[in-house]
Amino acid sequence: MQNAPLLWGFLLLSQRKIGIIYSIKKAKVMDDKIVLTGIKPTGTPHMGNYIGALKPLVELSQNHKTCMFIADLHALNSIHDAKEIKQHTYEIAAMLIAMGLNLDNAILFRQSDINEIYQLNEFLMNVTPKGLMNRAHSYKAMIEKNSAAGEDVDAGVNMGLYTYPVLMAADILLYNSDIVPVGKDQKQHVEFARDIAGYFNNIYGETFKLPEPVISEDAGLIPGLDGRKMSKSYDNTIPLFAPSNELKKKIMRIITDSKTPEEPKNPDESTIFQIYKHFANESEIAEFRKMFLDGGMGYGTAKTILFEKIDSVLAPARAEYERLMANKSEIDAILADGAKKAGFVAAKTISKVKKKMLG
Repeated sequence: MQNAPLLWGFLLLSQRKIGIIYSIKKAKVMDDKIVLTGIKPTGTPHMGNYIGALKPLVELSQNHKTCMFIADLHALNSIHDAKEIKQHTYEIAAMLIAMGLNLDNAILFRQSDINEIYQLNEFLMNVTPKGLMNRAHSYKAMIEKNSAAGEDVDAGVNMGLYTYPVLMAADILLYNSDIVPVGKDQKQHVEFARDIAGYFNNIYGETFKLPEPVISEDAGLIPGLDGRKMSKSYDNTIPLFAPSNELKKKIMRIITDSKTPEEPKNPDESTIFQIYKHFANESEIAEFRKMFLDGGMGYGTAKTILFEKIDSVLAPARAEYERLMANKSEIDAILADGAKKAGFVAAKTISKVKKKMLG
């Protein structure tokens, strides 16, 4: 099944000192740094994507100059339907804007709109050893799956998948990134970008900075309807902007244990509570926690409280999302403006690289 949209970092384009708060960990990173974000449009965003990855990005944009791209080129190795990629691109852009992305601070653009990304990808191909690609997690997972099924190890592997890390390195290096916050399972992408930058620098002289990963321990741990990580692969997701009636039906399907209404319950082991705390304020969270611990509340009541909270929080954003999706030219204008700004930085980088490689 297709993967959900993936966020693997942040990019801050700034010429002045800015203190960055990486919201997932609430971790401070050094001032005056360039930080990178990419979001792959391989699925309609669900609540797990938003809570675990996209909400921190929206929060970051409130007080800091931020830059992010929708990584449509990365989607090509798994989706071969242009209409589908375009639709998911619109969905992600509309969702970010509807949820409050501060467009006075944020640069939002389509990866494929930056011509320099194609050039840098090609240049980096010529300094990247094949052995590095053989060690990529995505490629190794595919050949292991094929081996287990008794198929040719490279069945279904295209060069887009195989060289995926080179394009990702190009994304990171094109904007002179210093910091790339990622989940633990994405750390290799930054390590490969550092390796490739090192290969280039050894051949052509000091050109690229070596980016540093900031690891988020919590990203991607949002539980789904069955208690496992929320993922389309498990068919346990809650659509972010589902209509109220559909949202309620989904929430009522959350699997719980067999405790009676009278029994105390552990909120930290409850999917209901784990989702609720991402939409409520501190006093509401404390009160809901107490209701779990004190007993006297059935899971049906808890699910109703969760539904009412989410529905009230998301209703305005849902309306704005639907408005934007009905007016895609407005999204196009925002993405084009972002590409113009990001392209200015990219052109400087590629000019330097071309001079080093081609004279």
